[in-house]
Amino acid sequence: MRIFELTKTFPKEETYSLTDQIRRSSRSVSANLAEAWRKRRYEAAFISKLSDAETEAAETQVWLEYAVKCSYISPEAGKELYKAYNGIISTLVGMMNHPETWVITSPRKAPVP
Repeated sequence: MRIFELTKTFPKEETYSLTDQIRRSSRSVSANLAEAWRKRRYEAAFISKLSDAETEAAETQVWLEYAVKCSYISPEAGKELYKAYNGIISTLVGMMNHPETWVITSPRKAPVP
């Protein structure tokens, strides 16, 4: 939401480029995480959606760099958000590296004698 608020001040000529890109990628992080959470029964699908979320978070960091370089946001705000996305990426990578912590496993049925 912080990115959405900050992008309200971007120039009008950026509406269909930088503004749209950074809003889309930042929103996609949480959307992919929500999808991953719903796919916890399927480890490969869970990891795949987490990977998508990680990719979108990294893309958001690139757009933040552009926003700072274009002086659309302050270096301080850019640094704060970039650091927050580093934390998000770190958490996502940790979840991908240890999916067993998150994946729902069905109890195995005992074999019929």
